[in-house]
Amino acid sequence: MRTPFPSLPQFGVTWSANRRIALLATGLVCLLAIAGTTVYLTGRGEQQRPPAGPSLNASASPKPSSGIPQPSGEAGSVPAPPRISDPVQFAKAATEMLWSYDTRTTRHEQQLAGMEVWMTQESQYSDWASVSAQMPTPALWARMADQQQRATATIAEGHYPAAFKQALSEDPSAITRAYIYAVTVTGKQQIAWSKGGLGAEERAVTLAVQCRPSQDCSLVSIAPRVAP
Repeated sequence: MRTPFPSLPQFGVTWSANRRIALLATGLVCLLAIAGTTVYLTGRGEQQRPPAGPSLNASASPKPSSGIPQPSGEAGSVPAPPRISDPVQFAKAATEMLWSYDTRTTRHEQQLAGMEVWMTQESQYSDWASVSAQMPTPALWARMADQQQRATATIAEGHYPAAFKQALSEDPSAITRAYIYAVTVTGKQQIAWSKGGLGAEERAVTLAVQCRPSQDCSLVSIAPRVAP
C-alpha cells in the first residue's frame, strides 16, 4: 500500500532494479558520479599520512539497524551522527537517518538542520545540495504532518561498490587526498500514517562519506545513481 502523500520525494535516492545497471565503463566514471566529491579529486584536499585504513576486500556483514552505534543527541526525530571511523558503518547509520522521519514531532526546518549536522565541515567537498534536495517542500511536509506520516528504516547491508574498489586498486594513494569513500547501502523503509495506514519499500543508495585518520566520519554527498 502506498502512502497518501509522497514519502519525502526521492528521499534516499531510491532506484528500481533496471536503474542499477553497472556503471562500470571505468572506475573513474563511477567515482565522478558521486557528485564530484570522490577520491580522484586532486589538489583540493589536505594531505595526510596514508593510514592503514579500512579493508576494501570485505563488505560489512548484514546487521539490523539496532546494530549501528547510537548517537548521543538528536534534533527533533533526527539522530545526531555517531562517532565512528568506519566508512561502511557510518554510511549505514547515515542511510538509516535519511530514510527515517516523524512529522508528528519534527518540523521541516528541524529535519533539515538535523541532516546538516551529518555533513563534512570541509566546504570544498561538502555537497549539501544533493542531500537537502531530497527533502519535500515545507508545504508538502505540512500535508504529511496532517496525516501524521512517519517512517523507520531497516538496513540490510553496506559495501564498497566494485568500481570504487577497482579505482583504488589502480591508484591506492588516491584515497589519501580527501579520504572520501563510496558506500552502497540497501534496506527497507517502513511508512505509517493516520488511521492505520502502512507501507514499505525496498531501497538502495550510494553515499560518499569522509573518514580522515583519527577523526569521526561525516557525510559528503548522496550519489545520483546506485552503483553495484
